Amino acid sequence: MNALLRRLGLYAVAAWAALTLDFLLPRLMPGDPTAAMFARFQGKLQPEAMAALRATFGVSDAPLWRQYLDHLAHLARGELGTSMVFYPAPVAEIVGTGLGWTCFLAGGALVIAFTVGSALGAWAAWRRGGLADRVLAPLLSLLGAFPYFWLAMAAAWGLGVELRWFPVRHAVGADVPAGDTIAWARSVLAHAALPALTLVVSSLGGWMLTMRGAMAGVLAEDSLRYAMARGLSPRRILLGHAVRNALLPSLTAFGMAIGFVLGGALLTEVVFSYPGTGYLLLQAVRAQDYPLLNALFLVITLAVLGANVIVDVLTTLLDPRTRGQEAS
Repeated sequence: MNALLRRLGLYAVAAWAALTLDFLLPRLMPGDPTAAMFARFQGKLQPEAMAALRATFGVSDAPLWRQYLDHLAHLARGELGTSMVFYPAPVAEIVGTGLGWTCFLAGGALVIAFTVGSALGAWAAWRRGGLADRVLAPLLSLLGAFPYFWLAMAAAWGLGVELRWFPVRHAVGADVPAGDTIAWARSVLAHAALPALTLVVSSLGGWMLTMRGAMAGVLAEDSLRYAMARGLSPRRILLGHAVRNALLPSLTAFGMAIGFVLGGALLTEVVFSYPGTGYLLLQAVRAQDYPLLNALFLVITLAVLGANVIVDVLTTLLDPRTRGQEAS
């Protein structure tokens, strides 16, 4: 428990460092967001509008320590500023919408790939030399070797453009009747099918090989041989002993992947114009939208740290060996 508390303290320090970098980075850049926006409207805004823009985007000439305290106070109230590319929409609203779409698409694809890939990997290791081990594992590894944006373009062209089985742009159809929840849900699922399929296919082989390798090591342990010698059923040995112990490395990777999911599958979202955080990040970079960039950087960083915390807690609860090491 003490070791876990020490790690949590380190994560708290890392979170504070992320908050501080989120404050310092825009102030280390040359110029300020208001100058970039004023330049885009050159000839349409009077010089007096610069002061109003500076107030809107939170640019101040106050001492740095005072700006830092104001920055923390705004974050505590959930005030992330105003977006430049989506002006005058608040950044918190834009990021919240993008997070929802990304969690639905990339998060759902991650859960499916992790579940199916781990199950296939466990079965391939349990039935060494079987069809899953000889054929499926190499095939999925080959598909995973292709860049996922290439798979996305191939799926969009073949299944979307040529066969017209799925839509290839946006997250929901523009022709969905207002208030029709069922039609809206069908449209959302149809638009998410191709990008989700791309993400699942590109990562399925990695989860399968990870679980297969971990299972191979667990099956060679003396504890498994002892369980077999006791006459336990193969099902109980597989699920109660082998899979449980082999799942820990995959669980750690899954926790890390959850954190990075909030970064969005950038290229896949770009290919399908899917309005997640990855697509928002590209738009913010193109438009030099510093408030939106800072908010996305902060959310992604905190998500990765939060995922690490959850993985550490779950590993401590599920693996008795870690508790024994901490007690010693």
